[in-house]
Amino acid sequence: MKRLVSLVLATIMLFALAACSGGTGVGGDVSYDIPEGKQIPDDAVLDIMIGSHASWPYNENWKVWEYIKEAIGGTINVNAIPSSDFGTKFTLVMADPSALPDVIGFSNKPGSLSDYAEQGAFLAFDDYEEFLPDYKEFWDNVPEDEMWMKNIQKGVDGKIYFTPIYGMERSKNIRAWLYRKDIFDKHGIKVPETMDEVYEVSKKLKELYPDSYPFSMRSGLININVIGSSWKPNFRYDAYYDFENGKWSYGATESEVMFDIVTFFKKLYDEKLIPADYFTINSSTWQELVSTNRGFIMPEYQIRIDFFNNIAREQIPGFNLTAMKPPKAENGMGINMVNKYNSDPTGFAVANTGNEESIANSFRYVNWFYSDEGSQIASWGKEGETYETVDGKKKFIYTDESNNAQILYGFQTIGSYLRVDPAAADACMSEEQSATTDFVLEHTYPHLDPTVYISFSSEDKTKLSEYNTTLKTFVDENIQKFIIGQRPITEWDDFQKELSELPVDELLEIYDKTYQRISQ
Repeated sequence: MKRLVSLVLATIMLFALAACSGGTGVGGDVSYDIPEGKQIPDDAVLDIMIGSHASWPYNENWKVWEYIKEAIGGTINVNAIPSSDFGTKFTLVMADPSALPDVIGFSNKPGSLSDYAEQGAFLAFDDYEEFLPDYKEFWDNVPEDEMWMKNIQKGVDGKIYFTPIYGMERSKNIRAWLYRKDIFDKHGIKVPETMDEVYEVSKKLKELYPDSYPFSMRSGLININVIGSSWKPNFRYDAYYDFENGKWSYGATESEVMFDIVTFFKKLYDEKLIPADYFTINSSTWQELVSTNRGFIMPEYQIRIDFFNNIAREQIPGFNLTAMKPPKAENGMGINMVNKYNSDPTGFAVANTGNEESIANSFRYVNWFYSDEGSQIASWGKEGETYETVDGKKKFIYTDESNNAQILYGFQTIGSYLRVDPAAADACMSEEQSATTDFVLEHTYPHLDPTVYISFSSEDKTKLSEYNTTLKTFVDENIQKFIIGQRPITEWDDFQKELSELPVDELLEIYDKTYQRISQ
């Protein structure tokens, strides 16, 4: 760890020196002999480093990369790094500016890019629009209600260093309330519409299936942030922006709402309606519960519909996990929606290699993905090879071995897309899951919470880390104790007083000033 910290510090110094010496971008008139129909010269070489997701690991023979390389021209070298190793590799690469790839495609967690961009390691798309005509034309014509997909990529200085994704909001990170429709139908159980009804239905299912944990929520307290709108619009138990009231808040300090949530989960825990190891349950154990008639209601990723239906139906014919309308708490403040998480965190960053020709070619490379041709190829590929048109509707061509466009062709894998045809995102799901998308999105709160995407200065990030660690440690520990009975609920007011003495105001002040700056 000390070595990595030293490398990062060395990187910052190197890029700071480069900035002072003027070696930070394209200067003068950069023009090349680019063949007609291509994006870069024949003798150009671009090194692309991308993440490789474990669910669909990079395959050099994927059709999508064959088509991308053919359309771009030159030589495209792809270095795919397993996602589990990407963070370490990224840090090491960034520590040696002379070894930087031209373009990096990865999943940008909040803040992981900002320090490097702040020191000049990455280049702002705003400063290179001469090489980005399709990028500019596309975003200049996107409807206002979809511009959030671009705006969430603004860096500390308000510029964009990480490519915005379009079209995958119908596929990535969609959250929903799911339930076992076949079990509910079998026993004539009405789908719950309130949190009280969730409790009553869970009790009924526990009677029918004594070994079950009907409300099969996982991931500990973090899922409160997904379903918080059931108690209050856009509510999260940690820092969040209250769009209804136009201010920042820390959910755990909202005593009445937080108390309702804690007592709800305490009731579920006490009556064994939720897994006993709910706070620490791992994915494989949870998956085994749900796929063996021991879990029936859950707030989850929408893609879990296909995941469970595909694997469970082999053992349980008729197994039918599908979406339900989010239930609302009885306090009169909540809404029938989940909080918004359906944004795509992947994309490209163009590294400041100092090579003017490579930088220009890198932006031309990225630009192509926003063109009509680039969008078509990266979304669908070629007719007759990767897709066919049936009754006027495009469909992926599958083989007996695979009915998954990601695994078979590489579509919608990291680094292979930027502007996606939403119909292609739908086509990667089963018709059964796709049929729930519009319903689920209608019950998704419209605003993405700024904590998910805003970038901070190095100084503010250090303070935030300290404040968040202090607050999260205290809040998580005590809420868990209240739920499992290690701390009596009669001490709730004491908990609120203790929380008020921690740096909540200081934390929210940093969020507020940063959000105000990027919102202008």
